[in-house]
Amino acid sequence: MEANCEQNSRLQRDYQLVCEARDKGSHRAYADLMASYREPLYLLLLRMTRNTTTASDLTVETFSKAFLQLNRYAPTGTFSSWLFSIGVNTYIDHLRKRKIDTVSLNSITRTGENDFIEYQIPSSQPNPEEMMIRMQRDAALKEIVSQLKAPYRQIVELRYYEDLSYEEIAERLKLPLGTVKVRLMRAKALLTSIVEKRGGEI
Repeated sequence: MEANCEQNSRLQRDYQLVCEARDKGSHRAYADLMASYREPLYLLLLRMTRNTTTASDLTVETFSKAFLQLNRYAPTGTFSSWLFSIGVNTYIDHLRKRKIDTVSLNSITRTGENDFIEYQIPSSQPNPEEMMIRMQRDAALKEIVSQLKAPYRQIVELRYYEDLSYEEIAERLKLPLGTVKVRLMRAKALLTSIVEKRGGEI
């Protein structure tokens, strides 16, 4: 009975925070939700990835996705279960992105003349056209990042351009580690919003 009361109390508290974050854009509500579930979410992702950096990145990405979809959360279930399901899907997406293309021996054809066999093995290196597309995309991303306010722009540049860890960013900016993570999460949400306003294309 006591456990049920405690669970109902947490459900009400979390839903109130969700409403404040969703409807009022309350930074305190965002921070409270993140403080409550960051560690258990990180530990879940760490068990799956077995890599501290990847787990930390996926934790921030999961919160970013969740906060962009708060209107989909219904208090019929716990916020943690809803959040963790997003975390698992984020991990699955991560695996898909990392999947290495392989070549089946059955697909290798003999195209040479006489006894010469030419194997058509796809190169892992981008061709000139792909390199040009990447350069254009990088330029577009930098242009989008430049639209962020200085605190958010700076933290994105330190994380993704200089490849600094959260701890190194906190030390560089003289900020608490939690503030760095919340600010980066907010920056990602803002970037997503800018991209969506441009029709979802970069």
